[in-house]
Amino acid sequence: MISFDKVSKKYRTGNVALDDVSFEIQANEFLFLVGPSGAGKTTILKMILRQLIPSSGTIMINDRDISDKNFKDVEKLRRTIGVVFQDFKILFDKNVFENVALALKIVDAPMAKIKQEVAEVLQLVGLEDKKNMFPLQLSAGELQRVAIARAIVGDRNIILADEPTGNLDPKTTWDIMKIFKKIEGDKTIIIATHNVDIVNSFKKRVITVRDGKISKDQRSGKYEL
Repeated sequence: MISFDKVSKKYRTGNVALDDVSFEIQANEFLFLVGPSGAGKTTILKMILRQLIPSSGTIMINDRDISDKNFKDVEKLRRTIGVVFQDFKILFDKNVFENVALALKIVDAPMAKIKQEVAEVLQLVGLEDKKNMFPLQLSAGELQRVAIARAIVGDRNIILADEPTGNLDPKTTWDIMKIFKKIEGDKTIIIATHNVDIVNSFKKRVITVRDGKISKDQRSGKYEL
């Protein structure tokens, strides 16, 4: 479970990124974060990943206080979280297999395990026949599939996606969202998006962020600002 309890993030410049934000996300829940640019969506994702620490308040993940300034297990935490970015963050000097396998190699997984898990996840995202291709040989949609495969491989139980379809055409967007649908129920999935059609079609929980505050939190919600 992920819990934000009265979380604020204020900078010395006076800017307020989050202001007294509280919510809970259950294990294996699927939800959307929506709101205008600069509202605080990405700040929430970065706090879950512990790239940012709140100025006040508490963030708990699986009963561990990751907002504590003395929290020691940052790398261990991040190994349980997969991240999908709008601009892919793919390594262009490595092929598809190598990009996806990297997360497993970092934790010294046996090669047999790496081969098996990468093969399984590439089949899931529909790239099993392109494992030896390099990023420059792939379309934008295929690059995002690689990014999703990299995010979900291994023992990741939380998936954070920040505008994962922002650079994609409508057809490719829906193809990508079908992949998230496939893993629904097995992982906690949090998607920050501006895509009204996606949010309204999925009818999942929708948390609306505006001016650093939670303005709405709806079960089976829709895109409303």
